[in-house]
Amino acid sequence: MSGASVQKTADTGNDTLARLAQVIESRRGGDPDKSYVARLFSKGHDAILKKIGEEATEVVMACKDGERARIVGEVADLWFHSMLALSAFGLKPADVLKELERREGLSGLEEFASRKMQDREADGT
Repeated sequence: MSGASVQKTADTGNDTLARLAQVIESRRGGDPDKSYVARLFSKGHDAILKKIGEEATEVVMACKDGERARIVGEVADLWFHSMLALSAFGLKPADVLKELERREGLSGLEEFASRKMQDREADGT
């Protein structure tokens, strides 16, 4: 087995997301005729957000059909386009991972209640 294969096997999802974020950053200001990423960024936030909506719908449809390989492919598309949105707003996958780690160990109901309380405090209600 080659060294590259060993490294790839040992990578965590965090590494993959970080590498993909670097690729996105390197392409976002590129030539829109040569780069899909550059093309979406050149069209503005609305184009990126529209793609996220489209991909989310495709995930739902793949799940409804129960096609495992298609589900994986559509979720990959959704994650990719979500990463474009993160980049557009100066965020990185690590920011999302940090939030997921913060939530780790909380029940979903506890986490939701905590966010609701924070929103009320911020609104002064």
